[in-house]
Amino acid sequence: MNRLTRDRMAARVAQDIPEGSVVNLGIGLPTKVANYLPADREIMLHSENGVVGMGPAPEPGAEDPDLINAGKQPVTLLPGGAFFHHADSFGMMRGGHLDICVLGAFQVSRGGDLANWHTGEADAIPAVGGAMDLAIGAKSVYVLMDLLTRDGQSKLVEQCTYPLTGVACVTRVYTDLAVFDLKDGRIVLVDDVSGAGIDALSRLVGMEIVAG
Repeated sequence: MNRLTRDRMAARVAQDIPEGSVVNLGIGLPTKVANYLPADREIMLHSENGVVGMGPAPEPGAEDPDLINAGKQPVTLLPGGAFFHHADSFGMMRGGHLDICVLGAFQVSRGGDLANWHTGEADAIPAVGGAMDLAIGAKSVYVLMDLLTRDGQSKLVEQCTYPLTGVACVTRVYTDLAVFDLKDGRIVLVDDVSGAGIDALSRLVGMEIVAG
């Protein structure tokens, strides 16, 4: 069974982002998507700390400590990029002005519910950031995550057992084994990058997956 590396997972998301999109990339793995956006597409990257028009990560040694994304990682700024107040940035998110956001997740339900800010464990540090605003404000919500936990449990579940970030908000799920659309309570296979086949993937997640 083939598994995509984290960089190849990010590149897989990047190839599906259309021309002219305004996109927010969540903290963690989703930030890698910026490095793989096609050069021939105009895509505006937004960060909730008040930046739009970000480019890929800077070359080592070329970092600007005053130019960072919401995850405190150094970024670059493309021509036409802009800075603005944090409140204005959240106004963009809540006002429906983002076409796509790409978020990580602990769990996603077949109905599109998202849990990505807290595992509920007593020693876990909750970190919701702007995820709730993005989950309800973006026109499309993509999740980028490994399909299975370290102990082999599916992160794509019937119902989330972790505290929810948003309800029925996830449009598409990108994993190291496959890409799925979530439609009307169904899990629809978009791309079997593992080569395992729809039946094997259904067994892994413990739910029926249908062909797209």
